[in-house]
Amino acid sequence: MSEQKTTRDEAAAEQDAGTAPEKRSPGTDVELSRKSVTSLNGDYGITSIADVVVAKIAGIAAREIDGVYDLGGTTQRAVGKVRDVLPGTGTSVTQGIDVEVGERQAAVDVAIVAEYGVAIHQLAGAIRRNVINAIEQMTGLEVTEVNVTVHDVHVDGEDAARDDSEPRVQ
Repeated sequence: MSEQKTTRDEAAAEQDAGTAPEKRSPGTDVELSRKSVTSLNGDYGITSIADVVVAKIAGIAAREIDGVYDLGGTTQRAVGKVRDVLPGTGTSVTQGIDVEVGERQAAVDVAIVAEYGVAIHQLAGAIRRNVINAIEQMTGLEVTEVNVTVHDVHVDGEDAARDDSEPRVQ
């Protein structure tokens, strides 16, 4: 695999230098754009991207995928429910998202609750693709990894059954 990477990197360097003709085959546009280096440091200054920016992008991208019921572990979801009730606050877009952002790369951890009946391995793959595409397109950072942790599976009617039951203590 390292030989392939070296060959691709050399080809990209030749293209940048103008010595090699541009070769594109169907389906490689995403791969080519992923390997392109976007400099956040320019002649007139430096661009810094805060962790919270990348976390918001990842949170929105993860929520866009069908089959994701909610983001976060049990504690994060409980805090999110309290936030929903308090006036002037709302659900945090970064709930269930943890990121590490460097100068050129980012790594993302996503914690989810999946809907029952969804193929979890396919769901995780779709989340990874969407998060990687969103972050790389919006920030120019290379995403090195997207780790998906499934904390629970949501079953329709599960929440309603809990809310309608009488309290155990008075």
